[in-house]
Amino acid sequence: MFDATERPEGTKAEIYAELASQLRGLLEGERDAVANAANMAALIGWGLGDLNWSGFYIMRGGELVLGPFVGKPACVRIAVGKGVCGTAVARRATVRVEDVHEFPGHIACDAASRSELVVPIIRDDTVVGVLDLDSPLPARFDAEDQAGCEALVKLYVAASDPF
Repeated sequence: MFDATERPEGTKAEIYAELASQLRGLLEGERDAVANAANMAALIGWGLGDLNWSGFYIMRGGELVLGPFVGKPACVRIAVGKGVCGTAVARRATVRVEDVHEFPGHIACDAASRSELVVPIIRDDTVVGVLDLDSPLPARFDAEDQAGCEALVKLYVAASDPF
């Protein structure tokens, strides 16, 4: 069960370890993919600093469709191969962007966003969605953030039924 009252502190490795522990508690006994995505988006939005958006896009009919998130209203549909999210789907790999203004074809849902991290959600060798994090700070995300978020996505996939 989730029972945290303060945002995790320490090194990035310690923060992600704490978030993983908290996520396990949130996911325990719950298999619904949407409910788990909503709690995970909220946990990341609450637990990591310097974010202005944390959420999911879900593959529906060959495109990404907005799922649970924390932040300002967002773009509803994103084509595969378009923007950072669509690029992560097309590459089947995490995409980390230091300055979204320099990313060709970036989709600006929030003009305040400067950097972005997108982790594909892969189930049974199929991309079923993405975890998308945006920050108002340039170069907010590094290899530790990437590894930490990829680990959180693995926990989510293992604990959740398919969308």
